[in-house]
Amino acid sequence: MSLSFDPASVTLPRGHFIAGEWVDARDGIDLHRPSDAVAFAACPVADADLVDRAVGAAKAALALSGWGRLAPRERARALHRWADLIEAEAETLARLEAIASTRPISELMAGDIPVTAEQIRFFAEFADKEGGDLVPTGSDSFGMIATEPYGVVGAITPWNFPVNMAGWKLGPALAAGNAVVLKPSEMTPFATLYLAELSVRAGLPAGLINIVLGDGRTTGTAITGHPDIAKVSFTGSTAAGAAIMENIARTGIKPMTLELGGKSPQLVFADADLPLAAAAIARSVLGNAGQACVAGSRLIVAESVAEELVGLIVDRMRAVRLGATWDAASAYSPIISERQIGRMASIVDAAVARGATCRLGGERLDHAGYFYAPTVLEDIDATSPAVTEEIFGPVLTVQTFREEEEGLGLADHPTYGLCAGLYTRDLSRALRAINSLQAGTIWVNRYGRSRDHILPTGGYKQSGLGKDLGREAYLANRKSKSVLIAL
Repeated sequence: MSLSFDPASVTLPRGHFIAGEWVDARDGIDLHRPSDAVAFAACPVADADLVDRAVGAAKAALALSGWGRLAPRERARALHRWADLIEAEAETLARLEAIASTRPISELMAGDIPVTAEQIRFFAEFADKEGGDLVPTGSDSFGMIATEPYGVVGAITPWNFPVNMAGWKLGPALAAGNAVVLKPSEMTPFATLYLAELSVRAGLPAGLINIVLGDGRTTGTAITGHPDIAKVSFTGSTAAGAAIMENIARTGIKPMTLELGGKSPQLVFADADLPLAAAAIARSVLGNAGQACVAGSRLIVAESVAEELVGLIVDRMRAVRLGATWDAASAYSPIISERQIGRMASIVDAAVARGATCRLGGERLDHAGYFYAPTVLEDIDATSPAVTEEIFGPVLTVQTFREEEEGLGLADHPTYGLCAGLYTRDLSRALRAINSLQAGTIWVNRYGRSRDHILPTGGYKQSGLGKDLGREAYLANRKSKSVLIAL
């Protein structure tokens, strides 16, 4: 049976989801489908009073259910039931996300939805396997480090992978015994709302997950500054992360996890397996049309193999199959909005005006919606915004080097340090480069996350603070206290 569907056939959730119930709201921000630019819905904006209501519901759910004090295995069982229901409702979730977002329905069904269920299960298993520590002290005392939930966690997720990002935030926070008030992006809220409804159907206490819709200026500010939210977790741009830090500093200090922007290098040495590298690099730039913080958008390649490698990448980029996100045959995403496609075009045009050569693309595609051609820029100035700024689109810049030290120098970005790709058959060179590259994640002879959720993700420099995924994400949702008992 085909996964293709008519977007008009899908009923969208309306309003906020608080204390296990739908809260009606007036229309607010107009939404347009990226695949055809058609206006199809509106996203309400929760004010400070509504955020306060959601926080109150979260506190009440914790108190009434004793979620944070349950036997850890009971929390794990509840989360596993939720993951089961996510898988059972995969097609509904995928349709809700495909309409509003840039994610093709086939990729949602094969990747995003099952991966989210896996993430929930992964973190569920930490509930009864991670605890405090006994620590060595003097013979006249007994020392331990105890951990406990924060209470109410505030979470804000981006528009590019809505369901996955919700799983990143909800999974570890809930497994660790917290309740959550989550704001999805105002552009892609619908699948996240349905995730919350499924949690109640799976038996999680109503009010443990509360979804408030709105923008960053009003709703996000109310969440991050709320005095009863004990910890904040955010994924999004570096500029937005800085605004969140400022608001937290102004309204009351609290811990935060910030997974922010990137401008990741793909460093290819002359001895690399070029077809393998070309495939990995092309996937990185084409996946979600480059709308990912981890996109490897800066190719830094040995001069002697640059022409061959770029040719292989261009061949792969030319073969993309674009189409609406609700078309099962589509394998290339639209850009999220008219504003974003305009920003991207201006950066590419400015690079060309400064002397860059557009080897491929460099233009908007003649197709309904917001589609931009896969683009490769060569002969580019290292100070060009196309090299220095996060474009968040299918744009690859190409720089060449002759010596290893020169290549490593080009790879080092003054602002970002989220990820890096490295391609070589020489193990000693790979280890030298790993030691040199300033990035929170380094992939060698591959690029992109796998389903190994044990590997944390997070950046250096202005790419963020703290980690998502892995044991680190679970521990980041529990606070510790030191205990010393006299004997």
